[in-house]
Amino acid sequence: MTAVPSTETWSDLLEAATAARDRARDHLLAAQRPEGWWKGELETNVTMDAEDLLLRHFLGILRPGLAARAARWIRRQQRPDGTWGTFHGAPPDVSATVEAYVALRLAGDEPHEPHMEAAAAWVRLQGGLAATRVFTRIWLAMVGAWSWDDLPVMPPELIFLPPDAPISIYRFGCWARQTIVALTVVMSHRPARPLPFGLDELRRPPGDTPADLAARTVEAPRHKVIRYDPVAGPAFSAIDRLLHSWERLPRWFLPKTLLRRAALSTAERWIVRRQEADGCWGGIQPPIVYSVIALHLQGYALDHPVLAAALAGIDGFVLEDQTGRRLEACQSPVWDTALSVIALADAGVPADHPAMRRARAWLVGEEIRVRGDWAVRRPELEPGGWAFEFANDLYPDIDDTAEVILALRRAGVAPGDPDDDACRRGTAWTVGMRSRDGGWGAFDVDNDSELVKAIPFCDFGEVTDPPSADVTAHVLEMLAAEPGVDPAVIDGAVRWLSDQQEPDGSWFGRWGVNYVYGLGAVVPALVAAGVPADDPRIRRAVDWLVEHRNPDGGWGEDLRSYLDPAWRGRGASTASQTAWALLALLAAGEIGDGPGGDALRDGVEWLVEHLTEDGTWDEPWFTGTGFPWDFSINYHLYRHVFPLTALGRYVATMRARA
Repeated sequence: MTAVPSTETWSDLLEAATAARDRARDHLLAAQRPEGWWKGELETNVTMDAEDLLLRHFLGILRPGLAARAARWIRRQQRPDGTWGTFHGAPPDVSATVEAYVALRLAGDEPHEPHMEAAAAWVRLQGGLAATRVFTRIWLAMVGAWSWDDLPVMPPELIFLPPDAPISIYRFGCWARQTIVALTVVMSHRPARPLPFGLDELRRPPGDTPADLAARTVEAPRHKVIRYDPVAGPAFSAIDRLLHSWERLPRWFLPKTLLRRAALSTAERWIVRRQEADGCWGGIQPPIVYSVIALHLQGYALDHPVLAAALAGIDGFVLEDQTGRRLEACQSPVWDTALSVIALADAGVPADHPAMRRARAWLVGEEIRVRGDWAVRRPELEPGGWAFEFANDLYPDIDDTAEVILALRRAGVAPGDPDDDACRRGTAWTVGMRSRDGGWGAFDVDNDSELVKAIPFCDFGEVTDPPSADVTAHVLEMLAAEPGVDPAVIDGAVRWLSDQQEPDGSWFGRWGVNYVYGLGAVVPALVAAGVPADDPRIRRAVDWLVEHRNPDGGWGEDLRSYLDPAWRGRGASTASQTAWALLALLAAGEIGDGPGGDALRDGVEWLVEHLTEDGTWDEPWFTGTGFPWDFSINYHLYRHVFPLTALGRYVATMRARA
């Protein structure tokens, strides 16, 4: 740490930061819902909207007016070269472009229209429909535009494998598990409900060369993560060939028929038992839509209570305005409310403020008291904790639980209060969900199989849930402040985070972009756990932040950093990422006149200067992560709650030093 400067040196900035904090505080208070919660839009990409139209086509319920409103949104996201990406400023993505194109065809756009011709030409240049991911080709197969024989096999008999089997469904992360069980049912039925048009314009013509196509369009860079295990890869390819042979056995082959019927029935019951109160599955789009299709293929009519509730649940994810109709992939009220409470507390809002009381009551009411899939690995552990969404009781997550407990403490829940029982249960559940290496994943324990990643089916996104630095840091920050926590648990988390520090001083961000997010979580957590600010781990982290500050004084990091180390800490400055850097610098005590203090001052100035007239920040960039690189999120509340937290802590720190 460097010496503390005089108050006069920074008095003007302190005054400006206080005014910005107060405007942002008032904006956030005004956004609270009467019930006590906050929720910002969770923006992803057009595949959500395209797959909604494909789902409705498959079910026979696609209406022209709905399709037209969705198409308006999809067209708005198309780039000048005719393609679609998966985040703001992303390179073109062939799967997203194919799905958006097919959705627009369903809405009535014709292949000869210029925007459609441009998209089709680019898709052909990438290799046509064959270049898309497995999940896109499953959708194409369901609408008769791809052969089921040309897809990897995932048999429903997988449901029979015990939890400890190498390829058990419980080796997958909860999001993948729910998706895969439903898809095994769909892929067993091999349905084809053809589109009312062909897609020949998306197929690479025989004999057409890249040079031929280059004369008509410009090829954009391709970015794709390809996993290949030299041992497991060939083995799974051989297994996939055997499974294809199994699938081709005739129905009169009794062993297959009996086993298949039993597997489909078991998978059906597994799916139905996991439907949530809002009619959805897991609170996220993939298991919702595939569960609907699976149950429909199993004979559930659309007016059956299970499917009627599911379709109503999907409608609850719809947002619509003058830009068109779009779907959120997920909703984040518990997460957003916890972060909002922490931000308001740091901005000086007292615990007895009506907004804080409402939020406290709502959060306590969202506590989960039932067992979910996590109990497969922890059968003796008592339920507790919180989920991300309004209704996802079977899948509480550790990250939310840590932040909610931190928020409840800031909202006035003290040991011995009636609401303290929820905090104690959540803390005990969190400690019980620690993985064997001392860290925490998001939903499961020891969910770190490398084998399942090599399955040919898994070509998109993360399918396991190993411990991550950001989740472990949030847990550590919470546990460090809770009474009665075993010191060995805290020491183990500190060691785990120390081991995970990158050689350059940063930490990988699993659920936020990326190393800036990791640093913003880990440094405050280590300091809260008693690691002194002059510790080499903290010093290396501060040096990294100083080195990666943008010339404009802010911080930003592009999602390409998940693929290319050259992008670490590089990107346009954003409000949320600048705030994460400031939270780390403040925790490290960088309020002096040295490089860290200069970086802190410049970052605060950046936030002050970029505050909008209505008291928030603009942020089109995606700084949230679903699957590193593969699925990205723009949490619309991140642009507000994290800068408010940073400004609040800055103002409080400087006033305390005055």
